[in-house]
Amino acid sequence: MNDPLEHSDQPELHARNLRVLEALLFASAEPVELGDVKPFLSETADVEALARELQASYSGRGVNLVQRGRKWAFRTAEDLNFLLRREETESRPLSRAALETLAVIAYHQPVTRAEIEELRGVSTSKGTLDVLMEAGWIRMRGRRRTPGRPVTYGTTEGFLDHFGLETLGDLPGLEELKGAGLLSSRLPASFQMPLPHDGGLREDEDPLDPDDMGDAEPVETETEDREI
Repeated sequence: MNDPLEHSDQPELHARNLRVLEALLFASAEPVELGDVKPFLSETADVEALARELQASYSGRGVNLVQRGRKWAFRTAEDLNFLLRREETESRPLSRAALETLAVIAYHQPVTRAEIEELRGVSTSKGTLDVLMEAGWIRMRGRRRTPGRPVTYGTTEGFLDHFGLETLGDLPGLEELKGAGLLSSRLPASFQMPLPHDGGLREDEDPLDPDDMGDAEPVETETEDREI
């Protein structure tokens, strides 16, 4: 027969786990993967359930706990973002080429540089990709199993965090883009928005080579994108 006192400390242990998780997430400047905080909690702690409970408790506050891909972070409530805009550091806006390239990668990933150029109809300078990688919004995923083994690109969890998305499935759909005036309302009836691949390498991709991060594609001076 179980000792009734055996689990008498569970509420206290649960409360401690919740406080530890809250403290670790609050102290981190970047979104945190729950697996990284497990060592700081009790062995039986359900980290996912704790995160959901913490998220619910912050849902009506000035800061919310949000999920960004596999990671979690505290962020200002969306309806209060305007209060902090004056405190933000002024940054150079992305060029049209960079915005178009980012959109192509977000919706068509995994995608190669040649595929980006085909979709945009213009050549894409390496500098444009460098800007997006330096911002932490795109990454090299792998290499396509085609002649030349070109690098494939995809978005990062930093992209999800910056644009307030939990998953790539939260990207604006066809009707939302039309409503925002970003797509023509007179598109062909057969037109469909692509579904981005949000996962590991596909069957047509190989892992990156060990030296890919250093010299996968030589750095070029930023130039204007040219029509092709």
